Amino acid sequence: MNVHKNARLTPSGRLVLVSRVRNGWTVLRASAAAGVSRRTAYRWLRRYLGGDRELCDRSSAPRRCPHRVPEELVREVERMRRQRLSGPAIASRLGMATSTVGLILRRLGLNRLSRLEPKPPVVRYERERPGEMIHIDIKKLGRFEGVGHRITGDRQAGRSRRVGWDFLHVAIDDASRLAYTEILPSEGQLDATGFLERALGWFGRLGIRVERVMTDNGSAFRSKRFAKALAAAGIAHKRTRPYTPRTNGKAERFIQTSLREWAYARPYLSSAQRTQAVGPWTDAYNLARPHSAIGGISPWQRVNNLLGNDN
Repeated sequence: MNVHKNARLTPSGRLVLVSRVRNGWTVLRASAAAGVSRRTAYRWLRRYLGGDRELCDRSSAPRRCPHRVPEELVREVERMRRQRLSGPAIASRLGMATSTVGLILRRLGLNRLSRLEPKPPVVRYERERPGEMIHIDIKKLGRFEGVGHRITGDRQAGRSRRVGWDFLHVAIDDASRLAYTEILPSEGQLDATGFLERALGWFGRLGIRVERVMTDNGSAFRSKRFAKALAAAGIAHKRTRPYTPRTNGKAERFIQTSLREWAYARPYLSSAQRTQAVGPWTDAYNLARPHSAIGGISPWQRVNNLLGNDN
């Protein structure tokens, strides 16, 4: 139940008012104690004596609406909308006001054409073993000199001009959520391929053999250099469907977490200081931070569980 923000009494307060009157208080005294008028107190008392024992707010909708659009006409509007006719076209065919058709479509939840098609079901998956699938993605971050507007709230003071960009490269193991990150000067094929090779080496030193890599369709990931590095390592390359970032959702989710807990978590004095902090934050993410998607344990614990390690 929604109570008006300026309401003096909630249903429980109304019941207290009524109980006081029934226990011998005068209506004037009970209304003054509740901070409402005597007229309001009498209204709740009448409601209670009339059999209403909850004293909740009633709907403000009229009990009858003689000018309401007939249900048959509403169904016809819906039928024509599902044929992908626009609101003005439906109004013209049925001889109705465009505003009326618009209200009906909003009430039916069909005011946008995208709502005519049901959303595809969310298909969640998780690989069984570490290294079976590694998700790679890149996030562009502006460089800065001084505390930014996300902390100060002032977009004008201390603005950094022409300082360029940093690029957060991330690699996430699908099964364990173990993460490897680097801040690099570009998102081009040279940096993307170098990051790939170093990430594969890092996972390899942990005893994780990478079998597949998933990326989006960025130019660096479609380059011959990137493909050659994957082929040399004997790794299959999977790319997301165009305009479907959720396919690479684990990398996308990790980037959101890193922005919230690292990039925008505290007032860095410069982007260089932010870059220095990404390594310790990633280590804490891997070793100590509980992850809800893997049962509240850390990614490193998850790796050890899946690999059967004791440490």
